[in-house]
Amino acid sequence: RFCLPLVLASLPTMATGEEIPPALQDSWGDFWLFRFFVNAAGYASIVVPGFLLIQYFKRRNYLETGRGICFPVIKSCVFGSEVKSGHQEDGSLPPRAEPTESSTARQVFKLLFCAAGLQVSYLTWGVLQERVMTRTYGATETNPGEKFKDSQFLVFMNRILAFTVAGLYCALTKQPRHGAPMYKYSFASLSNILSSWCQYEALKYISFPTQVLAKASKVIPVMMMGKLVSRKSYEYWEYLTAALISVGVSMFLLSSAPNRHVSTVTTFSGIVLLAGYIIFDSFTSNWQDALFTYKMSPVQMMFGVNVFSCLFTVGSLLEQGALLESVRFMARHSEFTAHAVLLSVCSACGQLFIFYTINQFGAAVFTIIMTLRQAFAILLSCLIYGHTVTVVGGLGIAVVFMALFLRVYARSRMKKRSKKLPPGETPVQKV
Repeated sequence: RFCLPLVLASLPTMATGEEIPPALQDSWGDFWLFRFFVNAAGYASIVVPGFLLIQYFKRRNYLETGRGICFPVIKSCVFGSEVKSGHQEDGSLPPRAEPTESSTARQVFKLLFCAAGLQVSYLTWGVLQERVMTRTYGATETNPGEKFKDSQFLVFMNRILAFTVAGLYCALTKQPRHGAPMYKYSFASLSNILSSWCQYEALKYISFPTQVLAKASKVIPVMMMGKLVSRKSYEYWEYLTAALISVGVSMFLLSSAPNRHVSTVTTFSGIVLLAGYIIFDSFTSNWQDALFTYKMSPVQMMFGVNVFSCLFTVGSLLEQGALLESVRFMARHSEFTAHAVLLSVCSACGQLFIFYTINQFGAAVFTIIMTLRQAFAILLSCLIYGHTVTVVGGLGIAVVFMALFLRVYARSRMKKRSKKLPPGETPVQKV
């Protein structure tokens, strides 16, 4: 309720913030590739000792020989209960609960509530994300202001709030008995951190509409990761829609105005960061898909992943001395503090709306809502920040969203047909 009024109140200041060209960064230390390796070194300082400890406990057969007060913690982190359940439909979320004798008006109200919650949460999140990463804070007539540079701190802010929300939800509601070894969440956590970092960092080099369309095109790497990680097979229509999405994104990118970026190097950096985001995010979804073979709820997954995300990001920030520097920036600019907190609130609330929407109405309805959200996000960004879209670019956007809706429609038709077929038969050949 309070997200929309707050963001509307802050839109004037968002739109008037001064944009600094990426080429004018202070030093080579601000270059994204250097910061990427510095962050990766910080994560390695936690991952490597953890890996060695896990191998040590497994070699010592600690599950059989271990004793003492630390035994339950080590057992949960390294071994778990190792009890797996059957793989759930669509990989990541439990089948939705069929509505019991409920009036049509009540169901419509629930659908509107879910749609409004998702739209407000993620549209606000998108606007704030672009504001924080592309505009200055504290600008006056004599002072150009300063720009916030540490994307990792924003990732930490998002994850600490998501961890708190998921922990409270698990504590207050009944959840399945947890069986997965805790360390397995770290793989999805690490790729999730890196994908989020690439997403924030890319906004220094590309426009938000470009990022939204590139995120829509991650269908292809997700399918590739699905084949590599989970050995999945896909229908021909999935490849067709993936190809249409690629064509639409290419039309949009190739139609960009020549003065859109400061240099070709800047453009190349943005493309590389987007590619990093798509690759890491594709691995995250497929690894989580594999983890759901254990009996767990989506909120338990959210909690487990964010536990390690908080550990990795706060460890890396402390090693670099960036945590105190970011806190000082927050103290100097109260407007940034409000934006960062609201950014985290929208991210955490959006995840809860995702779980609730899929549970109530299924994945198809959720996908339609989120596809519309992407279109609204592009429109909102163009209105607030003045991005221009050519005719060919607009056609590319239309092709992308047409392919996304076609994908939702084909998937729903295939599910209906598969329910009517005898067990063991498939409606179309998979490849």
